[in-house]
Amino acid sequence: AEATTHEARSSGHLHTFMRPLTEEETKVFFEKLAKYIGRNIKLLLQRQDQAHCFRLQKDRVFYLREDLAAYATSVARVNLASIGVCFGKFTHTMKFKLHVSCLGFLAQYAKFKVWVKPSAEMSFLYGNHILKAGLGRITENTMRNQGVVVYTMSDIPIGFATMAFSTQDCRKLQPEAVVCYRNCDVGEYLREEDTGMVEQ
Repeated sequence: AEATTHEARSSGHLHTFMRPLTEEETKVFFEKLAKYIGRNIKLLLQRQDQAHCFRLQKDRVFYLREDLAAYATSVARVNLASIGVCFGKFTHTMKFKLHVSCLGFLAQYAKFKVWVKPSAEMSFLYGNHILKAGLGRITENTMRNQGVVVYTMSDIPIGFATMAFSTQDCRKLQPEAVVCYRNCDVGEYLREEDTGMVEQ
């Protein structure tokens, strides 16, 4: 079944309509999402207001209300570019890349966070990693390789990153050491304005 899915994906047969994710796709997607919000993934699906779901359109995963997903089936497939919130996309090698457009949900459910000093905000928003000199605060007991949401000191989420060191090790670093590897930042909305956040 895995080979069939990969074969169909390669030939484009699974890219022409919005559909639920396969078991393989769900596993890859949830593993990446869990890096930032852990078991809080269930809170995205078990909401008190309206039932929500994830759907695949071309290579992109969208988060939307189930009633909208049903309506989407009546839209001509070639005309449906985007619906709901794009969480990211699958690469040709079946890896998943989260998009900055899902930042609001990551920030809502993130377990681990870092705050950057005002002097380091612009550097991060231009796509750079976070140095020890620019680190304002960090959640206690954050481990190396943990996914974190990046905030300003005013608690405004501006992106997400991967820890290069644990909380404990960060305290021993020199000011010029990289403490967080940038994954996404809201500066992308301007830097990629010409190409658009959701590629067609």
